[in-house]
Amino acid sequence: MTDFVTCTYGSRVLTIEKGTHISEILSPEHKTGHICGGKGTCKKCRVLAFGEISAPTETETSCFSAEELADGLRLACQTKVMGDCRIEASENGVAQICTEGTLPDFLWTPVFEQFGAAVDIGTTTLVVSLYDKTRLLATASASNPQSIFGADVMSRVQASLEGKKAELAVLLRKAVSTLLTECAATAGVLVTDIDRVAIAGNTAMLYFLTERDASCLSRAPFVADHLFGEWVSGASLSLPCAAANVYLAPCVSAFVGADATLALLSSGLCEKEETALLCDIGTNGEMALWHKGDLFCCSTAAGPAFEGAGLSCGMRGEMGAIDKVWAENGRMGIHVIGETAPRGICGGGAVDAIAYLLQTEKLDETGCLEDDPYFFAKDVFLTGEDVRNIQLAKGAIFAGIKTLMRATDICTDELAHLYIAGGFGLYLSLKNAQTIGLLPKIEKEKVCLLGNGALMGAALILLDSSAEKRVKAISQTAKTIELAGSPIFREAYIDAMFFTGET
Repeated sequence: MTDFVTCTYGSRVLTIEKGTHISEILSPEHKTGHICGGKGTCKKCRVLAFGEISAPTETETSCFSAEELADGLRLACQTKVMGDCRIEASENGVAQICTEGTLPDFLWTPVFEQFGAAVDIGTTTLVVSLYDKTRLLATASASNPQSIFGADVMSRVQASLEGKKAELAVLLRKAVSTLLTECAATAGVLVTDIDRVAIAGNTAMLYFLTERDASCLSRAPFVADHLFGEWVSGASLSLPCAAANVYLAPCVSAFVGADATLALLSSGLCEKEETALLCDIGTNGEMALWHKGDLFCCSTAAGPAFEGAGLSCGMRGEMGAIDKVWAENGRMGIHVIGETAPRGICGGGAVDAIAYLLQTEKLDETGCLEDDPYFFAKDVFLTGEDVRNIQLAKGAIFAGIKTLMRATDICTDELAHLYIAGGFGLYLSLKNAQTIGLLPKIEKEKVCLLGNGALMGAALILLDSSAEKRVKAISQTAKTIELAGSPIFREAYIDAMFFTGET
């Protein structure tokens, strides 16, 4: 017989099954908090819990002092409701989500009859933009609700294999539906009048959305059994515009997805004569190099450090996050999002922080921190382990870039263009990214910040009748360079671990 207990959460009184983790109660409102997938490693799901709850786990006793535990501070993913209890959750700020980008010049030839919606399903965030035949009408965004299963793709792939495939699909479909409805309401139109939708996303996200078996993405040789590039009905994805034709953009491989092909489309990189590099820096770093008519792509698991996860005081780019650090007249300066008291540090701030520590010789090129931890504000610091996580992340990205360059036998001086896609790039100091060895040292005038290139590419599918043919060509001509087991990547990765800038 199942035992049920009463839990008071905010203004609600819930009847739940005894033994339920608090994170399962909070997840609808606090999806962005569980970025480690419930393992207790990120320590971001702090709550106050009182009453009949489980004893502190080893993870919690290492995270909190005895006084903090006595005051009711717990980790939601580690604490179970064992009887009647009360929960108070701290509210997260609103994260900075990149909803904008740059569209190239093109002939405006819409493929929809009334309204078209471009959708970007990112690992961390979702964005929807609604267009009519002449202009952008509305944009809406939200965090990806699948983060309750982990910040990275592989955690979610594992969840899908453990019986959560349907739940992963429902979470995405409901979230996209909500954003479509929100955009329609903002524009004052009927959501059912949206007759075309174009969707960007990495390969795994499209697998989750369509509820495909993702087991092929979970094991070597990591060969996707479906690469999309097809039209389906809105009804098949449970979207409110059921009659709409929905385009699932083509992927290149298991780890170079439709987000990359659409970012390439929006950059116009493959239509240039000069050598050009595109980088999408994030949890899953995707890179593409265009050289003499050939397109080479790779993907590297950088980890979530640039999303603020995996750092002692890391957080997303939201209210209270330190996003800029600099040296000024012998002193340290910081900027905090929202001009409020600092609560943590985001990815862009962490890049600045490392550059500052190198500049002031408080950190050496091997990653050895003079003062461990080093404080940037009260209760906001970086530890030696944090530095190591940033080394691993930036090393993976830069080694991927170097591997592409060596495959084409070119050097940095031969790059005519560097395109940086994704929201992280918009808030990134190019100089500091080059200082720490995240990006190659290329002149600023050669760098183009695409913003949300994937979303812009999805918009092009709707607005330019030739775009579908072009993105299909991109996906079919791209050559994927596998980094796993590559001696070139391994050598480049070891070199890229040092904070010496480009070598």
